[in-house]
Amino acid sequence: MFRSRPPLWATALALLVPLLAAPSAPARAAADLPVLADFESGAVPAGVYAWGNDTASTPTLTIEPGAARPGAPATNRVLRSGYAISQWGGWSQDLTATQDWSPYEGFSFWVNGEGSGRRVFFEIKDGGSGPGAAELFESSFTDDAAGWRQVKVPFTDFTRRADYQPGGAPADGELDLLAMWGYGMRLPTAAGSLEWDQVELYGTAPPRPARLSTDRPVYPVGERSEAKVSVTVTTATGAPLTDGLTVAYRTGSGTATPGADYLPAEGTLTFPAGTASGSSRSFTVKILKDGANEVAETIPVELSGTGVRPPAEAPVIVIDAHGLPYLDARRPVRERVADLLGRMTPEEKIGQMTQAERMALARQSDIAAYGLGSLLSGGGSTPTPNTPRAWADMVDAFQLQTRRTRLQVPLIYGVDAVHGHNNVVGTTIFPHNVGLGAARDPELTEKAGEVTAREVRATGVPWNFAPCLCVSRDDRWGRAYESFSEDPALVNRMATVIDGLQDNGVLATAKHYAGDGGTVYGSSTTGDYTIDQGVTKVTRKELEEIHLAPFAEAVRRGVATVMPSFSSVDLGAGPVKMHAHRELLTDVLKGRLGFKGFVVTDWQAIDQIPGDYASDVRTSITAGIDMVMVPYAYPEFAATLKAEVEAGRVPMSRVDDAVARILTAKFRLGLFEHPYADRAHLGDVGSAAHRAVARTAAAKSQVLLKNDGRLLPLNRTSKVYVAGSNADDIGNQSGGWTITWQGSSGPITPGTTILQAIQGRAASVTYSPDASAGLAGHDVGVVVVGETPYAEGFGDVGRQGRTLELSAADRAAVDRVCGAMKCVVLVVSGRPMLLGDLSGVEAVVAAWLPGTEGDGVADPLFGAVPYTGRLPFTWFRAVEQIPINVGDAAYDPLFPYGWGLRTDPARDRLRAARDRLATGDGPARAAAAALTPALTGRNWNGDGSVRDARAVLAAVGTAATLLERSRTAAFAQSDAVVSVARDLAQSGGRRPDLQATADHELAAGHLRKAVDLLAQAAR
Repeated sequence: MFRSRPPLWATALALLVPLLAAPSAPARAAADLPVLADFESGAVPAGVYAWGNDTASTPTLTIEPGAARPGAPATNRVLRSGYAISQWGGWSQDLTATQDWSPYEGFSFWVNGEGSGRRVFFEIKDGGSGPGAAELFESSFTDDAAGWRQVKVPFTDFTRRADYQPGGAPADGELDLLAMWGYGMRLPTAAGSLEWDQVELYGTAPPRPARLSTDRPVYPVGERSEAKVSVTVTTATGAPLTDGLTVAYRTGSGTATPGADYLPAEGTLTFPAGTASGSSRSFTVKILKDGANEVAETIPVELSGTGVRPPAEAPVIVIDAHGLPYLDARRPVRERVADLLGRMTPEEKIGQMTQAERMALARQSDIAAYGLGSLLSGGGSTPTPNTPRAWADMVDAFQLQTRRTRLQVPLIYGVDAVHGHNNVVGTTIFPHNVGLGAARDPELTEKAGEVTAREVRATGVPWNFAPCLCVSRDDRWGRAYESFSEDPALVNRMATVIDGLQDNGVLATAKHYAGDGGTVYGSSTTGDYTIDQGVTKVTRKELEEIHLAPFAEAVRRGVATVMPSFSSVDLGAGPVKMHAHRELLTDVLKGRLGFKGFVVTDWQAIDQIPGDYASDVRTSITAGIDMVMVPYAYPEFAATLKAEVEAGRVPMSRVDDAVARILTAKFRLGLFEHPYADRAHLGDVGSAAHRAVARTAAAKSQVLLKNDGRLLPLNRTSKVYVAGSNADDIGNQSGGWTITWQGSSGPITPGTTILQAIQGRAASVTYSPDASAGLAGHDVGVVVVGETPYAEGFGDVGRQGRTLELSAADRAAVDRVCGAMKCVVLVVSGRPMLLGDLSGVEAVVAAWLPGTEGDGVADPLFGAVPYTGRLPFTWFRAVEQIPINVGDAAYDPLFPYGWGLRTDPARDRLRAARDRLATGDGPARAAAAALTPALTGRNWNGDGSVRDARAVLAAVGTAATLLERSRTAAFAQSDAVVSVARDLAQSGGRRPDLQATADHELAAGHLRKAVDLLAQAAR
């Protein structure tokens, strides 16, 4: 799923900046006010930097003479920002440490405008762990006159930015001013230049009242009970109260009837002088029973007092809805949906179709005000601290807000848990899909889905925007690692992850429907992407066989939700955006394929449909979209869809169908009965048992490409020299979509690096990232090279110079180490890379992106388990060959699809498969009987490899024929039988086209055909 394109400054490292400490005295002379930037140096000050959605949109910052500014000295200098912005761009100043701005009245700067009439936004950064994780509060000015002007804005006039908030930022909506990280200037989407000077704070803040808060914003209660409301007083400085406070409380006017539904309450709470900040007092409200079955009713609570600031929103007591048919869990889901749908207003229905990003909420009560059906966390949108318990607290707090509504329809919260619960620090991070495809183990993939579901659900999240069932046909695509394979037959096999998720209480999302992996290089029109979100130009037959096939399998497995692709499909009559494609969304997906779940858009995807916003909404909904990931402008979306319905341009029947599908999913999940996190399993998140599954997945994903002289597995007594950029980096080995959207290098989450795993196994290890340490005296070298993290179009080859080549440092490390000793090169990457001349390298392993469990990489490296993985993608010989895929007419790869050398004896493998088959159904037992004669000693060499190829292949072929009729034989057993034929084909190294096609036939279930092709390649 595409994430927001956040400003680059939001994730930039804080740079050094000269900063004057804020004086502690409340009154200050003008000369004492802190100047944040005056640009008097000869260069752009440290801490000041430009950002944009691409290189062209990143402003150019220079220091220029500025004597013309009123009141400036003749030597004055200013900051000039020249810009030509296509989507977003601007400049910021980040502070190296927080500063307390609470003693000041406001924020001020000088700007030399152009008189363009454009509105210019600026923002300040409040709280959080750093400048890129602060809560943003904004204001603006209009560039309505050429020349210099001073802009002065009181802090009381800043409002929380609604269209974007950084991941991990606070979300309390309060501009506290106590821990400020700097500011940013957002320039218009246009071309021009502005000059800036004397950015500073001004004035003296008025006395700050004590803040009132309650222990909960919403108090859901049943009839014949009572609500206990706890009121807390907090001072601005955290010091005890200097004067006593009296807080008045009373029940206000809501939808509940005083005297019939509850007893009105009114009184005071006293906080004497000296009371510690954070102290609480409480009162209760008695709830009556009126005997009626009814929707929820509200009782607002009003708080007031001299010298206090009440909560930004009044807390509310809610008498829960009760006695209505849709609340009866004993009724069939269809009846419950029909009853609830019949009670909903058009506005409530539209709310269910609206999904907002959590950081977009102007206030949490907007969940109730707009009746939002769903919230999500975009990549890196996390609570502070980013812990499993904080996630559960956050989701529960959002869910609590739905209790305000009269029908109390619960939210469904969604995340991109694409390789484990990857947004959360400390969770189990699995190999990306490319690695699971290499493992060729559907049962293991299902288990990975199960572990992910357990960790996701423990944090209160019931919906996962995964799996990606894309069939990646071009290694230049920045999402290639999200694909299980270039072969739809293998992607179909890996769809077992849907069962792992949904059988454990988490809705799966099949994405991105359809053709996202087939976009033509150079067809993207999104920013500076080169292939992601482009156009898939195919025939209907190609679309059906390659890109639609995995979704048919997903529907067969009962997948709950489907997400369309950003990309377009061109079937010969021109490109059509998938989010507007009625034929494929409604006629094919919901019609012919029989999809019964709901369709959710990708991130702000309807905005890419040609036309104005009203037509975007109308076109997407009538095409078959059920829920729109807005994600920010939820008020605008709700108002627009309502207007389209009222005008008759969107039929109410289409809205009813969409809402019924959404409600069905919520009822089936049990959200109406259990809306909150089940915290009993929080301790299992990132547990040893879960990490053991990820370790197995990482081990099985390792593909042995080359093994001259049987260098691998390594002896544990070896003296090992380790080098390369990816040897000791959890972030790099986990890849994108890890803690943040793009991922990042470094120790971003707990885990075991590949170096640490090697150190735990080898007798002696020397580590030198650049191979500069002495090379003498070592038995073998291990050079770990590859890519650094990226996600989506940011990883497109050709974007800002990105290639598929190893870095110069990695190439130098390989040359140096492998030129001095026997060596193995581990390639940590999301896709095949250009390897060049391998003549001086004894062994090469495709390690993919193994996740947090580096032990899984070391396990086969040192022989604890055998190498069994196979290439899910063709490994190109030269970049000019790309795209190259199994089945191509011209097929001359470096390593074919399905290639993977094994280090376990073929005879042992075949015997184990025979023994398992002997306990199965009739065809399986017959296959076992056919294999038994072939296992006699005369057919095998001493190392377990095949001696009599004719006899063994004949038995394997007979067994393969029988296994095609078996209903009990697992894919793993069939795969093991066919693997013996593959060993023979790979040992000869001939006919890569036949080897690749054989692996496709195996994945498709055509076992005998696979054996015949491999036998032909082995001749």
